Amino acid sequence: METIANSSWFIPVLAVVMGIGLFGLLFYIIPGLTIIWLAILAYGIVTGFSLSSGILFAVITLLMLGGNLIDNLFMGKEARKTGASWISIIVALVAGIAGTFILPPFGGLLFAAVAILIVEWIKKKDIKEGLKSTGSILKGCGFAVVARFGIGVVMILMWVAWVLWL
Repeated sequence: METIANSSWFIPVLAVVMGIGLFGLLFYIIPGLTIIWLAILAYGIVTGFSLSSGILFAVITLLMLGGNLIDNLFMGKEARKTGASWISIIVALVAGIAGTFILPPFGGLLFAAVAILIVEWIKKKDIKEGLKSTGSILKGCGFAVVARFGIGVVMILMWVAWVLWL
């Protein structure tokens, strides 16, 4: 492992992988935070963990886990602001997950938006109310993208601090 850690290609390759993960945060299907985390884990395994780098890695892990949940929280929160029912939000979440696999990379977002529109339209018998909920879930998704991207940048900066100072 020491040979890999001292090679001239190791850190640049990890940086490229993290860059791909960061770019992937702009798409619904690519688990960018997990990709960044895996690259940092590889660095830790190859270079070894000290007490301080272990604590730093634990914080990075918590950021990754929280960031991966943020989509659902922001989308649901925004939809609830317009009066969307919990059943609509759950159906949108399930449709979004299915859409991610059926029509990548934007199928998840498209399926979630269409699902909440249809369920709210059926429940309230008013297309305008359904459109409000659809707009709010899309707004929440936008907030989530910005938040996840920021979390990804923080994770990478923490890794840079690890490389330079720990």
